[in-house]
Amino acid sequence: MIFMKTPISGRACRTVGSRSSGVDVLLVRRAAQWPSFWVLSSLILLILTLRPALAVETLSEKIRAQTQLNQYNADKRKTIVELQQFRRATTMSTLTGQKIKLISLSPAINSWLLLEVTQKDRLAPAAYHLENPDPKGQKIELVAKPRVHLAITGKTGTFRCIPWQGGKRTPLYRARKAGLPYSPICGRRLLLRNPVRGSRTTLEATTEFLRDNVWMGENLIGFVKDTFFKDSKMEVAKTVNAKTEGIIPRGLIATRLAKAPVVQTNMGLLLDGAPKGRLAMGAWYPLSNLPGIYASTLQPALISKDILGDKAGANRLEYNEARALVYLVAFDLSQFKIGYEPGTEHPRVDWSSRPSGAGRNMALPGPDGIGTIRPLVNTGMVSPALTKRVVATFAGGFKREHGAFRFGPYATTDYGKHYGFVVEGVVESKLKEDLSTLYVLNDGTIGMKTWTKEDNKLLPRIKFARQNGVPLVVRDKKTGKSVPGPLVRYWGPGNWSGSAEANLRTLRAGACLREADGKQFLIYGYFSTATPSAMARSFQALSCDYAMLLDMNALEHTYFATYARKNGAIETRHLVPGMALVDKKKRDGSRVPRFLGFPDNRDFFYLYRKEARK
Repeated sequence: MIFMKTPISGRACRTVGSRSSGVDVLLVRRAAQWPSFWVLSSLILLILTLRPALAVETLSEKIRAQTQLNQYNADKRKTIVELQQFRRATTMSTLTGQKIKLISLSPAINSWLLLEVTQKDRLAPAAYHLENPDPKGQKIELVAKPRVHLAITGKTGTFRCIPWQGGKRTPLYRARKAGLPYSPICGRRLLLRNPVRGSRTTLEATTEFLRDNVWMGENLIGFVKDTFFKDSKMEVAKTVNAKTEGIIPRGLIATRLAKAPVVQTNMGLLLDGAPKGRLAMGAWYPLSNLPGIYASTLQPALISKDILGDKAGANRLEYNEARALVYLVAFDLSQFKIGYEPGTEHPRVDWSSRPSGAGRNMALPGPDGIGTIRPLVNTGMVSPALTKRVVATFAGGFKREHGAFRFGPYATTDYGKHYGFVVEGVVESKLKEDLSTLYVLNDGTIGMKTWTKEDNKLLPRIKFARQNGVPLVVRDKKTGKSVPGPLVRYWGPGNWSGSAEANLRTLRAGACLREADGKQFLIYGYFSTATPSAMARSFQALSCDYAMLLDMNALEHTYFATYARKNGAIETRHLVPGMALVDKKKRDGSRVPRFLGFPDNRDFFYLYRKEARK
């Protein structure tokens, strides 16, 4: 059939289409009456032409996603990159023969990237761990034209960067040789994360030496803790005759206490309405120059009788822990975001020595198939992109050595249930079912819960997560009450640590979430000496929705500090004055705050103020 560009008469139709069917003639007649016919025909033809390409692309994407999921699930040796099931990689070759590969490790989070540069005369690439300091407002791509480069697109346009170019002293080379935890590149639009040595105290260094190099070192450490350090940080409430001006922030109901005397505390935070550290138990006091943060105290012996008298779920309180003060700090999460950063050394990703039997597979370097996160880097300090907004930090969870089960059913299943953690969307250790998990999603949602298989659907959206044992407190679905977790009274199955004789009382820290009246609060608890039962009863008194253990045994492991800005300088305040000894000193005697001013070997959480809406 012959088509003409101009309309034709019905007679012409019969002449031109004399060999065509009646349908052909009808189409030509319709074409003459409907000029858009040609546009529609072209569109249909284009779709039919492209359909095979679209099908191939979709199939390729499915294959890629399935391959990466298989690598994530595989029970075999792998790399930290293979552990990232949602990663996206782009590879290009330069005119000089270099091969450049850019891997977005978690595209939904858009924070951590791995840049690999392979020279034409070498097989192994040089790898660089990059951080995007503005993941919400800045996109990073590897682009081919006019020559291979990084395209950094933000509010002010697109910036081109070729950090692998420049002879022997490329920008990447200079950034790495600077030896800084974070080195800026590409006009300060990206940060190179460099391996550094994290700080640790003499106590921690000695403990690690004994544990790693002395036979029965773990038992020796336990003996020293139980004999010389047990209750060494215990603070007993001293009632005083004074008045204070506490408040109850909206969303935080009054702590359920039998009575609320005014007591003298050793709290190092600067509070409004609490002269000389005198606080009415159960009342909340705003922190000076830090709106949205409040502090309180309680004594477990004074908790409401309907809580202490309930024999279900927790043990009867011991004499010392019943008298010991508990310090509490609450954050109004409508004003703050939460971040998490592993230390330069802890928690590791290899095996804990605790699991046994089916809980171990020595053919693997670690429970997830990796024994190191290299070439990725944990810096043990807050990114400089957020330092000015950080208002508080506190120590994270257990080391890998203690972050797995030695006794009970979890010790011989799922490789001992090693506690998992996720950083900037990057899985460094898989999140395990049945474990307490504090997490943050990419939309800012903050949650704390016992992880389930169903929760794995959240993995593409998780920005931060940290697991630490089993719950201290949960919300009972039937009664709606805050109740002790199911394993609070069981030392071995709960992995609560302490001595081998199950003497569980020691210095501990924990955290809980409390939601009411449309507000959500994160509450940090410092227990000068306590068992899991005393912690559970205290969090019950606060009507917490969920509570979990953090770390224990020493002030550096329960470290908590706040940061107020005054005349351009940071004013650091510690929850307990002794925690200041963990900070470093300058030559002039001033202290540099831990986690903000220098890398640390331990993991930590940090809270930073939300940006003001424009």
